[in-house]
Amino acid sequence: MGFFMHHIYCLYFNIRLTISLYLQTSFNLLIMIVWIIFVALILIFLALDLGVFNRTPHVISTKEASIWTGIWVTVSFLFSGVIYWLYSSNIIDNVDNLTATDAVIKYITGYLIEISLSIDNIFVIAVIFASFKIPLKYQHRVLFWGILGAIVFRALMIFFGVILIKKFSFTTYVFGVFLLFTAYKMMFSKEEKFQPKNSFIYRQIRKIIPITSHMQGEHFFIKLRHITAATPLFMALVIIEFTDILFAIDSVPAILAITSDPFLVFSSNIFAILGLRSMYFFLSNMLVKFYYLKYSLIAILSFVGVKLILMHHYKFPEWVSLTFIALALFIGIFVSLKLTEGKDIIEE
Repeated sequence: MGFFMHHIYCLYFNIRLTISLYLQTSFNLLIMIVWIIFVALILIFLALDLGVFNRTPHVISTKEASIWTGIWVTVSFLFSGVIYWLYSSNIIDNVDNLTATDAVIKYITGYLIEISLSIDNIFVIAVIFASFKIPLKYQHRVLFWGILGAIVFRALMIFFGVILIKKFSFTTYVFGVFLLFTAYKMMFSKEEKFQPKNSFIYRQIRKIIPITSHMQGEHFFIKLRHITAATPLFMALVIIEFTDILFAIDSVPAILAITSDPFLVFSSNIFAILGLRSMYFFLSNMLVKFYYLKYSLIAILSFVGVKLILMHHYKFPEWVSLTFIALALFIGIFVSLKLTEGKDIIEE
């Protein structure tokens, strides 16, 4: 009888283990499908952007840019509904055991952080285009490929950033101190005008490939006698790519202060990056009007830096982070528009 019961128990255990492994495999497959669908949608958006809406190079008007900015911001906020559904239905790897509401708050907070830091990036992009005398109708093409590269680099940085925070708890202190140092530099360092042609990257590329000041349409490379030379479009693209990596060194730790959930970090980053192009064309002619937004960025970086340092000792309520960041952005924009009212807008 005991022998028979032992076999019954072993059979029960094996069936239970098989079901458990099947469910785990199915869950992992479901997670993979969610990621694949999300990345596929992003690639479809980008293909439509370059292949349909901007197939012919043209100057992006302020009206067109404002419409696309509104579309991307709307889509980004509507995606919070998808976030709620994914986390309430448990069809995503919820590594931090978040409620659906907390996941939505973290996503929106992360998105606002990325948008606010992207505005600083827009200033640099404008300087790069001006330095290389990139015609307005070709700027969209450069930004398209620049953002495609930024998505890849951000994905890698997020992947390693999440691993570091999960494996080594002291990393939060390192990231926190770094963000506070960045905020300090923004506050007290003298602003030096960025000169793309004097940059380290530009000098190194000149040693590798010939560079010409001539342009032939939207080509990144052109034939000159017996050599192939890089055009100003290519140089602008490379420098924009590297400056985005430098900005990501700030932005990725900043959003990791909000959440270390890979899907929330990646999705909020991606939507902010996708909206960057239209936001650039919308804001590029009136950058002077947002001068005081710099102090909002300092406040946000300082807040998330402190949040990272205190992460293992005190947990800020989710609404506090969202409220602080949204309020800092609102005050920065309001004060900028009030204090620059009546001033001339910078023209390209």
